[in-house]
Amino acid sequence: MRLIRQLARRKLRTTLTVLGITIGVWALVLFGSMANKINGLVSGASATYEGKVAVTDASNSTIGLGISPMRISVADEVDAVEGVVAAVPEIQMIYDPTAGGSFGISDTVQGRVAATDVRSGEAALAADEGRLLTAADEGSMVAVFGRTLADKKGARVGEEIEIRGFAFQVVGILQSTETVPDYVAYVPLSAAQHAFAATLPAPIRSAIPEEELVSQVMAYPADGVSEAELADRIEAGVPDVSTVTRADYDKQLGTSVGLINSILIGVALISVIVGGLSVINTMAMSVAERTREIGIKRAIGGSRGRIIRELVIEAGVIGLTGGFLGVGLGVLVVQAMNAGGRATGNVLFAFTPVIAIFAVVFAAVLGMLAGLVPAWGAARLDPVQALRHE
Repeated sequence: MRLIRQLARRKLRTTLTVLGITIGVWALVLFGSMANKINGLVSGASATYEGKVAVTDASNSTIGLGISPMRISVADEVDAVEGVVAAVPEIQMIYDPTAGGSFGISDTVQGRVAATDVRSGEAALAADEGRLLTAADEGSMVAVFGRTLADKKGARVGEEIEIRGFAFQVVGILQSTETVPDYVAYVPLSAAQHAFAATLPAPIRSAIPEEELVSQVMAYPADGVSEAELADRIEAGVPDVSTVTRADYDKQLGTSVGLINSILIGVALISVIVGGLSVINTMAMSVAERTREIGIKRAIGGSRGRIIRELVIEAGVIGLTGGFLGVGLGVLVVQAMNAGGRATGNVLFAFTPVIAIFAVVFAAVLGMLAGLVPAWGAARLDPVQALRHE
C-alpha cells in the first residue's frame, strides 16, 4: 500500500511514464507477432521440402515454385535415377498472377494425382469443411481450398468458383495450418494441366500436349540417400533440370528473413528502451523530491540496500504495469487487424503466450534497471546533507 501511495503522489508523472512503457511494449507485441508470423510461414514452406527434392526446368528462377512447363516424361527420367524411390509429377501455378500474397507467400494452385505424395505432409492436412481430394477425382474439375485462400476468394463447399478462367466445384476447405497450405487451392493433375496449358504461348502448347504438361517433379530418396546427394545425382543424370532441397530453400531465404526479423525486433526494442528512459527520469525526480525523506530513513538506521531495494521495486512496478497494459493493448490490436485481414488473406500477426511473457518480463526488468541508477544515487546521499535539503 505504501508503494501505491508513493506512486499516487505523482499521478501525472507516473501515468505518463507508464504510458511510455505501454506504447513500447505494444510495439514489441505487434512487431514480435509479425516476426513470428513470417517465421511460421517460412518454416512451413521449408518443411514441405523435408525428405524430398523438387525438380524443375533449368530455366525456372523462382525459388520454391516450379512454374516453367516440362514434359511429364521427366518424371520417368527422374524415377530412373539411382536412389530415387518415387517421382511424383505436379503442376504449380500462381492463382492470380496480378495479385500479391501475404508476406510474399503467393496464392497458388497445385495439381497432382491425389494420395501419391504420401511423404509430403499432405496426410497431416485435414478438411474443416467437405473432404480432401481422392484419386477418383482425377479427370474432374474440383478443388480443395486452404482456409485463408477460401476466405479471401469467398470459396464455399458445394459452390463453383473460377480459377484461372475455369469453373471448379469446391469439395473441401482445409483446417487452418498457419503456413503455406492455407494459401493453396489443390486440384486434380488433369484439371491443373488444362488450366496451365491455357496460359502458355501457342508454340509451347503445340510442342507439349496438355496431358503431358507438368511444372515440377517431387523426387523421394531411398533410405540412406541424403537429399543433397540425390539432387546432385538428378542434375547429373537428367538434362535441363534444376533441383531444390530444403537446405537450398533455407539458404536462399534464411538471410533475408533474419534481416527482416532483426529490423522488426530492433524497432520494437528501441521503443521499449525509450520508455525505460522515462522511468529513469521519473525516478530521478522522485529521488530529488524525497531527498529529506531518504535522509530521515538513513538517519534512523535505514541501510543503503533497503533504499535501493525500495526504489528499484517502485521502478519495477511501473515497468510491470506498463508491460501488462502494453500486452493487453497489443493483443486487442493484433486480433482486430487479423480479423480485418482474413477477408483479404492478409493475416499479418501470430501472437503467442511466449511473446506476452517476454514482453511483460522485459518491461519489468527494464523498469528495475532504469530505476537502479537513481536508486544508487539516493542510497549514497549523506544523511546530514539530505536532512538539510528543502
